[in-house]
Amino acid sequence: MAVEAGASELVKVVALLGAAVVMVPLFRRLGLGSVLGYFAAGLAIGPFGFGWFSDPQAILHTAELGVVMFLFVIGLEMRPSHLWSLRNEIFGLGTLQIVVCGTVLTGVCMLLGFPLPVAFIGAAGFVLTSTAVVMQLLAERGDIALPTGQKIVSILLFEDLLIVPLLAVVAFMAPVHSDAGETSRWVTVGIAAGAIVGLVLVGRFLLNPLFRILAAAKAREVMTAAALLVVLGAALLMQLGGLSMAMGAFLAGVLLSESTFRHQIEADIEPFRGILLGLFFLSVGMALDLTVVANNWPLIVSGVFALMLAKAVCIYVVARILGSDHRQALDRGVVMAQGGEFAFVLFSAAAVAGVIDVQVNANLTAIVVLSMALTPLFVLLHDKLMPDREVSLDGVEEADGLSGSVLLIGFGRFGQVASQSLLARDVDVTIIDNDVDMIHNAERFGFKIYYGDGTRLDVLHASGAATARAIAVCVNSDQDADRIVELVTHQFPQAKLLVRSFDREHSLRLIHAGVDFQIRETFESALQFGQAALMELGADPDDAREIAEQIRERDAERFELEMAGGDLRAGAHMVFGTALPGVPTPTPFTAPKRKARTLNADQVPEEE
Repeated sequence: MAVEAGASELVKVVALLGAAVVMVPLFRRLGLGSVLGYFAAGLAIGPFGFGWFSDPQAILHTAELGVVMFLFVIGLEMRPSHLWSLRNEIFGLGTLQIVVCGTVLTGVCMLLGFPLPVAFIGAAGFVLTSTAVVMQLLAERGDIALPTGQKIVSILLFEDLLIVPLLAVVAFMAPVHSDAGETSRWVTVGIAAGAIVGLVLVGRFLLNPLFRILAAAKAREVMTAAALLVVLGAALLMQLGGLSMAMGAFLAGVLLSESTFRHQIEADIEPFRGILLGLFFLSVGMALDLTVVANNWPLIVSGVFALMLAKAVCIYVVARILGSDHRQALDRGVVMAQGGEFAFVLFSAAAVAGVIDVQVNANLTAIVVLSMALTPLFVLLHDKLMPDREVSLDGVEEADGLSGSVLLIGFGRFGQVASQSLLARDVDVTIIDNDVDMIHNAERFGFKIYYGDGTRLDVLHASGAATARAIAVCVNSDQDADRIVELVTHQFPQAKLLVRSFDREHSLRLIHAGVDFQIRETFESALQFGQAALMELGADPDDAREIAEQIRERDAERFELEMAGGDLRAGAHMVFGTALPGVPTPTPFTAPKRKARTLNADQVPEEE
């Protein structure tokens, strides 16, 4: 009997994997996206399809770990300073969108025939956008790191925080209240605050030393286990504190975002994240009760389209009020028009508290599930119908199938000067830039520049990054430079990576990112400018060079002090043209030595 039970469980696992393996590639081939493929697979094998699974809620609870791990990986990309820079979007944009959407959706639910308390619960659940669906769609489009994607991520984070006060509101709306219950709610708030403080303290003082010890043990499987422990432990701590598991994982990711082990942790988590997130979408598909839809189809169908349309319009209006253009506002409205997984939690709590009955819970759940399933279709339709941004590429050749010894990204003032040394020695250089006007101007002087956005992985492949011996990043934006560095270090490790830095802080980031060479764009020129100024004022050339060299050395020493405690990749870094110990300095940027300086002085003829 035990063998038969084990075989039965194995059949279910095989069914889950088989449904995903068949449906997801099929839907992607049809251009419908992987999310809709998972939904369809779950519906096919669920209670209302082939009936291979009878309890989708049990699978849904396990599959929520996929959302948890997804938020952890997103947290790894969000350094605290970057997260702080998004505070206006998180609390300003997020608050305005929630208030407007909540008010309008409550009115829509009342028009659908729900009484005010039920309408409020239905609207509040629909306001909570699906983090899993939206993040997956943004990831497939490569928009997470873009400013528009960052605004959406900020709103999602605020909505994850919103589940806590909404659950408290549901408790207050329960038919029976008591003083003991109010006291208990204050205790709950205190526990939640304590959980957040505890997680921050652990992440700040214990996680990095822990991973340092485990790395010294050189046991890869232990590092993987530790990464899972951090994610699941943070999620459990937040759940015990009455908060969102996904929010706990996100905070853990943020606390590890500046760790030297960040990329290793991300690589360890990625396989589990992908499988569990797919399982989550499968379980949502299984949770769609077709019987409820069939029995109440006028209410459910009208509710889905009315709530999605109203939410999309509200999001569009808020985005336009706060300065987004028509294209960005419309895209945000379409992507975020659905309800989310936290609605299930809210509806269940409301049903337990007696605010809504079982039938209303089933109807609202069906509306949210259908909205999640329809979102990928609406996004696909939006992308097909929305015209691309008009960028005239007349006379401009796009990067495609290129190759060369050096790939130079960005042909502004810095890139133009940097390219001359390479071109003078007949080095095979491929140059890309996304400024069409600059490309046209450069062609008048005999330069062949290809159009391409270096922050995109597909463009880097098309530009020959996979075969380049060196990649020179000369773009005008430090954020774009950081994005390119991240792509190159992970996808094209064979290439030497040289990057234009903007200031000291950017140089520190580049060094910790593992670039082979970086230099502040103004440092050496300003140093030589000061040296020339001294000489024009009558200073001895040797003294002027000596002063410049001392400034360069002091700057390098201060820079190394700022890096103290960092775990740098061996043999990979330059400090403003001064090599770290044991690393040879490239010839064009070698600081002059005393012997060379004496030799140059001896070669200068004496004045008569």
